[in-house]
Amino acid sequence: MNWNKLRKTLGPGILFASTAIGVSHLVQSTRAGANYGFTLIIVIIITNILKFPFFEYGARYANATGESLIDGYKRLGKFALWIYFLVTISSMFFVTAAVSLVTAGFMDNLFEVSTLWPSFKLFPIALVFLVSYGVLAFGKFNVLDNIIKIIGMLLFVSTIIAFVMTLSKGQATQVKGFVSPYIFDDTGILFLIALMGWMPTALDLSTWISLWAVEKIKSTKYHPTLKETLFDFNLGYWISAFLAICFLILGAYLVYGTGKTLPKDSVGFAGDIIELYTTTIGSWSYLIIAISSFSIMLGTSLGVFDGYARTLQQTTKLIFSSETNNNIVQKTRQIYLSSLLILAIGSFLITVFFRGQFKVLIDLATTISFLIAPLIALANFKLVSKKYISEEATPKPFMKLISYLGIVFLTGFALFYLYIKFLK
Repeated sequence: MNWNKLRKTLGPGILFASTAIGVSHLVQSTRAGANYGFTLIIVIIITNILKFPFFEYGARYANATGESLIDGYKRLGKFALWIYFLVTISSMFFVTAAVSLVTAGFMDNLFEVSTLWPSFKLFPIALVFLVSYGVLAFGKFNVLDNIIKIIGMLLFVSTIIAFVMTLSKGQATQVKGFVSPYIFDDTGILFLIALMGWMPTALDLSTWISLWAVEKIKSTKYHPTLKETLFDFNLGYWISAFLAICFLILGAYLVYGTGKTLPKDSVGFAGDIIELYTTTIGSWSYLIIAISSFSIMLGTSLGVFDGYARTLQQTTKLIFSSETNNNIVQKTRQIYLSSLLILAIGSFLITVFFRGQFKVLIDLATTISFLIAPLIALANFKLVSKKYISEEATPKPFMKLISYLGIVFLTGFALFYLYIKFLK
C-alpha cells in the first residue's frame, strides 16, 4: 500500500476511534469491570463484532458515492431523512452533555479550574463547551484531524502501559465474603443495555464516519480507493474495540471485589480512573496519565460537537433547501456555526437539569442510542446494496451474514428493554 496515498486517507477512522474511546470506554467499560469482573468481556466482544458492519458501511458508502450516509437516507425517502433528523434532535443534547460532564471532570482533576470561580459550580462544564465551540468555530477540519491524531496516540500508549503493568502486578485482593453481583436482575440488565448502547459508540454516529470521510476527500483533494478507506476505518475501529477490553480489565483488576465503588459524580469518577493508572504505574505518572486522559476526553468532546454540528448542517440542507430557497445551501458555514451554538446551549441546560445525577445521564444517553440502533442498522445495510452503490463496492457474503445477525441482535435487545421497562 502506497504510504503517501495512505497518509492522505488516514484520519476519519482515527477520529472515530478517538470519539469512541470516551464515555463508552473510560466510564462504561471500567464500570463493567469494576462491578461485574470479567463477566462482560464476551458482551463487549460480541457487541463490537455485530455492530461493526453498520459503522463500516459509513466509510464504504462515502468512498463509493462521494456523499454521506445522510444523503443516502434522503435517497431512501424523505421520511427516512426526517426520522434521522428527529432522532438526532432527541438524543444529541443528552449525548453531548454526558461527554462534556466526563470531560469537565478530567479537566477539573488536572487543572482545578473550579477554584477559579468557586461560586459558579458548573464553570468546568461551561469551559468545556467554550473550548469545544472555539476550536471548531475558528478552526477547520484539518485542525481537528491533527489534534485527534496526537491525543489519540497519547491515550493509546498510556493505556497499553497501564494495562501491561496491571497484568504483571496481578488482581487486587478481594474483601472477605465478597459476593459477585447478579447481572440478570433489573439493575444488571439495564446496565448491560446501556453498555451495549455505546459500545464502541452509538450506532447513529455511523453517519459521522461518512461525513468525515467526505470532508477528508475535500481537504486533501484525493479520493482513496475503497481498500485504503476501509483500512483507515478498520484500524480505528479495532483499536477502539481492543481498548474497551483493556479498560474493563483495569476495572476488574483494581476495583472488583475490593469493596471500593466508583463515584457517581463526574469529578470523583475522573479521580478514580486516574488512580487506576497511578496505583499500578506509580505516583510519578500522575501528570502524564491525567493529561492523556483529559486529552482523549477533550478529543471526544470535539468529535461529538463536530459530528452533531455536521449532521445538523447536512440534514438542514437536505430537508429545507429547494429551488426557491437555495440560500440555505449557500450558507453552509453559517448553518454549521449555528448548529454548534444550539448544541452548546441545549447540552448545557441538560447538565443543569441533571446536575448531581452523572450516572443517570450516562445511562439515559446510552439507552436512547441503543433503542434507535435497529433503525439505523437497517438503513445503513440497505444503502450498501447494488441499488445504491456499484456491485464492486457492495459487502461480501460474510459481511452480509454478520449484518443480518446484528440486526436481529439489536432489535431483540431493544424489544427486551422495552419489555422490562414498561411491561414487566
